[in-house]
Amino acid sequence: MNKQASLDRVFSELDHARLFKLSDAHVAPDGSLPPLFDLLDEGGVIPPRQIPPDVVTMHSRVLVTDEQGEQREITLCYPHEADLAAGKYSVLSPIGTALLGMRARSSTQYRTPNGKTVLLRIDAIRFQPEAWGNYLL
Repeated sequence: MNKQASLDRVFSELDHARLFKLSDAHVAPDGSLPPLFDLLDEGGVIPPRQIPPDVVTMHSRVLVTDEQGEQREITLCYPHEADLAAGKYSVLSPIGTALLGMRARSSTQYRTPNGKTVLLRIDAIRFQPEAWGNYLL
């Protein structure tokens, strides 16, 4: 992910604060943090009521298409809520981090655990809590 891509991202103040609280529990033995925390430092932070409806936020349900044309629906969630069989991906997973703060009709990429880079197109946001007036989810 290049720095310009992360500068284009925006996060709600609530998501930003909640995600930073996760950092203490996810420090690696070498003292490093998952890439999400660098991303949070680089993106814009705005009040939840000002989040545009086309931005991926926590608990958003997103329709994505990969390079092979495979389309799937992903719900972005906190680590304790993750359930891959139900399409719920942790924000700390490579795909979750890649999606957070991105806009519908944009593309992003992530690296799989085996080192492969995958390009994703964000086709639509099917549900975003803030767009439905839920600022606390």
